[in-house]
Amino acid sequence: MRVVGLDIHRIFAEAVLLDDGTVRRLGRIGMTRDHLTAFAKSLTHDDHVVAEATGNASAVAEVIRQHVGRVVIANPRQVRLIAEARIKTDVIDATVLARLYASGFLPEVWIADQATLGLRRQVTRRTQIVRQRTRLKAIVQSILHAHLVPPCPHADLFGPRGRTWLLAQPVPPDESDAITRHLREYDRLSEDLKIVERELARAARTDANVTRLMTIPGVDMVVAVGLIAAIGPVARFSGPDRLVAYLGLNPSVHQFGTATTNLSHPCMVDAPSLIPRKPGARVMTNHRDALALAKILYADGLTAR
Repeated sequence: MRVVGLDIHRIFAEAVLLDDGTVRRLGRIGMTRDHLTAFAKSLTHDDHVVAEATGNASAVAEVIRQHVGRVVIANPRQVRLIAEARIKTDVIDATVLARLYASGFLPEVWIADQATLGLRRQVTRRTQIVRQRTRLKAIVQSILHAHLVPPCPHADLFGPRGRTWLLAQPVPPDESDAITRHLREYDRLSEDLKIVERELARAARTDANVTRLMTIPGVDMVVAVGLIAAIGPVARFSGPDRLVAYLGLNPSVHQFGTATTNLSHPCMVDAPSLIPRKPGARVMTNHRDALALAKILYADGLTAR
């Protein structure tokens, strides 16, 4: 078996070939579909290609996968030989990936299918819009704070009554113009948010897993879709415990001699960064909550989308 290591960058990738312990440099490949397709056609269906996870790694894998035996994406957080190397070049990094895979010590990550990638992109877009709206609110509050304006007596500063109060405050003309611009931008983002959430709701109606998650008190459509986007197809996990481990909420065991310590993780890591946080929404904070959610997803055979 030949192993091809790719060190991916924005506009090119450095490729090396590991064949029977011998490393041969294949050169640089342009990061376009045409260049990647031409490179993949030069390989065989018995070759395995390994690359480190980057922003465009999924697209690279999609192009190359049909021409080779297997495409593997490495977890960059766990490839310590690359991260802590004293001498770093593109060829060396690609070679390390190839050798680790050939020896069976490469930490792999799951390559999401196109449906999951699309859902993750939509959830991420929603998160970005919400953050931009929050930033605009903070800017307006900072203007009021800078000119000694007391707190708004209404619950929502950007609501109808809050805006009436806001526009009546004594601030310099340039600050008043800035507040007006921020309100217009906030309204534009609110319209974009409605569009994205409408598309998420359309996807949620066809997913039985989302519907089942929404039966949990405090889990609405947005949170349920975020969970499914983070998890992907449930069938890829062998059981609820594996899913809990993926969410980062399974207790870990540290053992030294006769001393054993069980450590519970207080929050989720990695993929759960996609899960939206909404006021009043239920947030998993321990192993028990995560295991209960995993069992719900596995109930009644809801294991595929």
